[in-house]
Amino acid sequence: MPPHPLQPLTSAEIQTCVDLLKAQALLTPTTRVISITLRDPGKQMVLSWPQGPALDRLAEAVLFHNDTNIALTVTLNLTRSEVVVARQAPAGSQPTLSVDEQVECEQAVMASPEFKAALEKQYGPTDTSLLMVDIWSAGYYGDPAESGRRLTRPLCFLRSAPGENGYAHPIEGIRPIVDLNTMTVIAVEEYGTWPLPPQAGNYSAESVKQFRTDIKPLIITQPDGPSFVMDGNQIHWQKWDVVIGFSAREGLTIHHVRYQDGSRQRSILYRASMTEMVVPYGDPSTTQYRKNAFDVGEYGMGMCANSLQLGCDCLGYIQYLDADLVDSRGRALTIPNAICIHEEDFGILWKHTDRRMPDKPEVRRSRRLVISSVSTVENYEYGFFWYFYQDGNIQFEIKLTGILSLGAVHEGEKPIYGAMIAPSLYAPNHQHFFNMRLDVAIDGIDNTIQQFDVVGDPVSEQNPHGNAFHAVATDLRTELQARANLDTSTGRTWKFTNPTVTNAVGNPVAYRFLPGDNAVPFASREAWWRKRASFVNHHVWVTPFHEDERFAAGDFPNQSQGGDGLEAWTAANRAIQNTDVVFWYTFGHTHIPRMEDYPVMPAAYIGFLLKPSGFFHENPGNDLPPAKAAASHASCTC
Repeated sequence: MPPHPLQPLTSAEIQTCVDLLKAQALLTPTTRVISITLRDPGKQMVLSWPQGPALDRLAEAVLFHNDTNIALTVTLNLTRSEVVVARQAPAGSQPTLSVDEQVECEQAVMASPEFKAALEKQYGPTDTSLLMVDIWSAGYYGDPAESGRRLTRPLCFLRSAPGENGYAHPIEGIRPIVDLNTMTVIAVEEYGTWPLPPQAGNYSAESVKQFRTDIKPLIITQPDGPSFVMDGNQIHWQKWDVVIGFSAREGLTIHHVRYQDGSRQRSILYRASMTEMVVPYGDPSTTQYRKNAFDVGEYGMGMCANSLQLGCDCLGYIQYLDADLVDSRGRALTIPNAICIHEEDFGILWKHTDRRMPDKPEVRRSRRLVISSVSTVENYEYGFFWYFYQDGNIQFEIKLTGILSLGAVHEGEKPIYGAMIAPSLYAPNHQHFFNMRLDVAIDGIDNTIQQFDVVGDPVSEQNPHGNAFHAVATDLRTELQARANLDTSTGRTWKFTNPTVTNAVGNPVAYRFLPGDNAVPFASREAWWRKRASFVNHHVWVTPFHEDERFAAGDFPNQSQGGDGLEAWTAANRAIQNTDVVFWYTFGHTHIPRMEDYPVMPAAYIGFLLKPSGFFHENPGNDLPPAKAAASHASCTC
């Protein structure tokens, strides 16, 4: 069988794209290649694969010309070796910051005489080799002059020794502004004098003086190997079939998710990815109010991916996948071990003991397939984990860790909008909002989304004891009706249904969407970051599928002025019932920092669960074989 058409581009295919762009004079010495990624050949064609005709391999390149400040989106046909179309983005559009620009920006700040003079004015003679410069996006705050330039406002730190945790020493009063088109510091803003926080705040193994001595090895072995089989980026695990994708902007993506139910291979999701995230900070002070980051659209979650390490990021019998990308000059860039695949024991899947036969309990252990990736966006780490379970559940979880974005305070100052972490050092309050795009395909692509609320019945002749409650399922018919927030008073969830396919009791087959922890934005709707990230205004949005509607904050959120993405698309109030629909979910984490979050934060967890709800005729994990009794300190029979 040929490779699945949704497998990511190979390094050879990316090089072909670069060659085609050069042949069409679309790459010049002042052009940045922001990304080159797979372009879906078309949903209907993919769903008919492999029985249908051979599919062309398509790619999409995002380019940016530093000399003209113009962005282009180019579609290429690799099978036919041609450029299909090159579309110029609206004036002022700024694509994602490239990894090369991050390095060059740091060098530009370190080489700037104006920045060095400002440093020496505050701290005296300074060794600039100890500087650490993070390329924070400039955002937009109402100044039209900023919309015509590719700008960043880096945050800077001054180590006291090489290799030290620089984030423990923020330079609070100095902010350079860098024009990335010319790669020069065009201004250095000074807001006053703050001391450098004195404590080192180091966390590396070399800096820990004494480790715990009461930990014994925990060894996970699979002597017969794993239960999954890889075919390129397509994985077969028990009854699951999944295609694993990766892009420079979104990072880890999941495609064409199917489950083998008897003789039928049944579809559940066509594509799932994180389309955007924003981290707004809640301190209005002059040096802090501009801090917000669109980590997908401004930095590229895939470009920030880690090379994962066995025994550290992943434990057990591991299969890795590399990520083939490209740097901003069109050179091949491979991130080894960008994706980790393994199995985990997950406790009891189901159990029952008949009290009449207590010596014959029936219990089955749960095992899950884990597909994960971890990205470092300057100070923060985000781990992205997809879990597939033997009972048909699909879970997505983000693990947040890394280092707090810190600021300096004067002696005796008590910050209102953050928490003291160490002497002269504080962490501002902030939130993390993520948006997931789920292109649902419950037994086909014509689906209906239902809002599912539980309500208590009033005392009545039918409910004389006042104990009754029932679920109300509301078909979502239009985009505006579908805009919604969580409601704990009704236990609100959502159902993905296929009205044309019924189960054994005559109801439409369905999956339930169960939200996890969430939050609402505390910033005003007038805050500039919120205008640009209007996807945070609702937890749930539903749209009809459109191949060009892929990112919740629009194609170019970097330095945008807002009005793009979900808010604009859903204003059309298109029909969404019994058609090809996309479910968008926004979920947030509010972080009020603690001293225990320093110097490195313990991971926080946030996500959601997809659970079959009338999709199967019975518990799909009922056919699991009993576990073999394990050799341990006590014998057992399962």
